Amino acid sequence: MRFTKLGHSCVRLEKDGAVVVIDPGGWSDAPEALIGAAAILVTHEHPDHLDPDAVRAALSSDPDVTLWANQSICAQFTEFGDRVHEVGHGDALEVAGFSVHVYGVDHALIHPDIPIVVNTGFLIDGELFHPGDSFTIPEDPVDTLLVPLCAPWEKAAEMIDYFRAVGPARGYAIHDAILSDNGLGLYGRMLSLAAAPGGATVARVEPGTVLDL
Repeated sequence: MRFTKLGHSCVRLEKDGAVVVIDPGGWSDAPEALIGAAAILVTHEHPDHLDPDAVRAALSSDPDVTLWANQSICAQFTEFGDRVHEVGHGDALEVAGFSVHVYGVDHALIHPDIPIVVNTGFLIDGELFHPGDSFTIPEDPVDTLLVPLCAPWEKAAEMIDYFRAVGPARGYAIHDAILSDNGLGLYGRMLSLAAAPGGATVARVEPGTVLDL
């Protein structure tokens, strides 16, 4: 499986010629990210994870593209009928040739005055887990964890503890567009702490980086 880190929390996964895109949001140049996608997976409705106009354009331009997301997101795209699939915790699916297991229910708490939205994490081919905006720990082993680096709902200590709790072989940072260059340097050092003492690797890679998992 080929993994491409795009802007913020958006990633592209490619296998056997099929492409799945997760979280094409407003900070990820979503229209370009979605070119060639067979399926779109969205963890939650916040605009840094979902660009509705870009997703609607992708669905409109190719009748074979499908969308997989929670009910509140699917309700925004009802005009596309059975190409829009509601998912929830515990689902096991096949999406464009990828095995997809769905975990989690809620977005992490930002503040009691801010409503919590539904958040669904996706485990792809038993290899890579995208948690969205949550500290969801999948029931199954994870080889590659996408680690939210910095967010209004997260402290650095929580990010470190989350990586250690999941216990993957490796991790790559996402949710990083909120940081300045100085902040990226600081949080890069926090990532070096996350891996200790288990020996797993965890790092931030630049948008556009392509890796084979």
